[in-house]
Amino acid sequence: MGNQLMAEWGGAFALPPFGAIVDADFRPAFDAALTQARANVAAIAVSDEAPTFANVIEALELSEVALTRVAGVFYNLVGADSTPAREALQSELAPVLSAYSSEITNNAALFGKIVALWQGREALALEPEQARVLELYRRMFVRSGAQLQGAEAARLTEVKSRLAVLGTKFSQNLLADEREWFMELARADMEGLPEFVVASAVAAGVEKGLGPVVTLSRSLIVPFLQFSPKRALRQRAYEAWVARGANGGATDNRGIAAEILALREERAKLLGYGSFAEYRLEPEMAKTPEAVRGLLMRVWEPAKRRALGDAAVLEAMLRADVIAGPLEAWDWRYYSEKRRRAEHDLDEAVLKPYLSLEAMLGAMFDCATRLFGLEFRPLEVPLYHPDARAWEVSRNGAHVAVFIGDYFARGSKRSGAWCSDIRAQKRFGGVQTPVVVNVCNFAKADPALLSYDDARTLFHEFGHALHQMLSNVTYGFIAGTNVALDFVELPSQLYEHWLEVPEVLEKHTRHVETGEPMPADMLKRLLAAGTYDQGFATVEFVSSALVDLAFHEGDAPADPMQKQAEVLEGLGMPHAIRMRHATPHFAHVFSGDHYSSGYYSYMWSEVMDADAFAAFEEAGDPFDPEVAARLEKYVLGAGGSEEADVLYTKFRGRMPGVEPMLKGRGLLDA
Repeated sequence: MGNQLMAEWGGAFALPPFGAIVDADFRPAFDAALTQARANVAAIAVSDEAPTFANVIEALELSEVALTRVAGVFYNLVGADSTPAREALQSELAPVLSAYSSEITNNAALFGKIVALWQGREALALEPEQARVLELYRRMFVRSGAQLQGAEAARLTEVKSRLAVLGTKFSQNLLADEREWFMELARADMEGLPEFVVASAVAAGVEKGLGPVVTLSRSLIVPFLQFSPKRALRQRAYEAWVARGANGGATDNRGIAAEILALREERAKLLGYGSFAEYRLEPEMAKTPEAVRGLLMRVWEPAKRRALGDAAVLEAMLRADVIAGPLEAWDWRYYSEKRRRAEHDLDEAVLKPYLSLEAMLGAMFDCATRLFGLEFRPLEVPLYHPDARAWEVSRNGAHVAVFIGDYFARGSKRSGAWCSDIRAQKRFGGVQTPVVVNVCNFAKADPALLSYDDARTLFHEFGHALHQMLSNVTYGFIAGTNVALDFVELPSQLYEHWLEVPEVLEKHTRHVETGEPMPADMLKRLLAAGTYDQGFATVEFVSSALVDLAFHEGDAPADPMQKQAEVLEGLGMPHAIRMRHATPHFAHVFSGDHYSSGYYSYMWSEVMDADAFAAFEEAGDPFDPEVAARLEKYVLGAGGSEEADVLYTKFRGRMPGVEPMLKGRGLLDA
């Protein structure tokens, strides 16, 4: 059949022919696509025609069609269903693609044409979206080093290539540690575990050809830490979890992190910035490290006060069990779960049967239908793994997108949850509808039951998917989630709010065996516990964000682990809480540059999402059609067509303050 990656894809939705693609196809497809892209860019740069928006910017928009198609398939697979061959090719491609990117941005003739267009933009009579795309292309080239020359330009190319290699290695080391560690459970070890945890451990063991095991998948290890009365086993599992990337040997990430930080500092200084944080934050809403630190510290103190108060209660429970203490990190979730059951009469083992994956998918889709008129039809199409599922998304009979959901943990999938696209929306060069993927790591069981936090994750990632699927722009360069980093989490975190709407839960929470709705008193207790343990959750997040900022704000630390310890000591980090992502497994920050100096963005966006949902509350209807239409027009559909603060102000009429977010976390009076 030939190399299917190098052909146009047919079928009703032009999906990748996953069943016909083999690993050996990828390298020749990348090589051919790169050759084609280089030729296209060279033709733009050497053309004798006077530069126009059409023959420069629009030509660049069409220059990488084949490369984008191949990369869209490969990088989705290497994250969600990796193989040794795919990981080896990922390592090979990191410097190759970095070198190609540097070739483009170092092309003086091409940059000269972009500058000429920028300088003469007033005479070009561009549409607003075109003017924005031109501005962003110029910004991208400048921030990539297009103004550097000679030795400085060459060194920046070397730095970016090495960073690409190191980021890939960091990710692969983390995946290896997560894949290789497991703890077998004897019958006695499962004492006290709810049936859903036992079922998940059995399913994880089946994948490894063993009996029940605990793995480092969050959806398995967290429930184990919540419910296992075996303190020694909790400690063993927890210490393995937080040691990912720091176990010595070939997969140790500590040296990689140090080198990454040093190279980022060098990169920023080559470009004329005082620190990498200054460079990274310049195009974001926050703009400066000072603004980021101001927000995080505004939240840190009330969160720490709440956490320390909670720690005292949990330690008293520990001592009541005749354990000398002190309360340790592997104790927190266990005693917090016991406290939640006592104070809110909520037992996760009783709650979970009402939160099956199928029920929550129904809720997730139903909210999108009520808000935006979207309809979801299951598709029977070949996908890359048997666990993946697909739906056609339509509105008023017109095709909108294909949505793929891949929800279960497995050894070939990196940890966490994310949204990506195989194909982005655009109109220029032919209408292109998106193919969007949500990937999660829920424990696989039959039936699959979610915790309330899992359900939040499901809604969160689907908020990102809506941002991609409802994108309504002409140029792919600004489509969907191509927005400021501290704006990109707004749609995802906002969508979580609909999981808290009583009528949504009343309609969709059905017991997986009996079909009975969640009892009204249980629903009331669930919603009342919405801010439970927010001191813990906020401290583990904000500490991670402050360490990330400290890594990049000044001189790169020679020993990141020492710097991490210094930052946490200065904050007065509670003894029994650890960073959500310690340095050796902080993939957000070290697997690439996307969230470096930017982990704060979840909280920056949370300030907006609390205020944005308040717009629906003020309208008196969580599905108010006028507010939903504004949200789609100015946030979900607009992509990067304007600066993020401009778009938000068009939606809401003003920018928000921090108080609604603190209230939402139950920290306003802490």
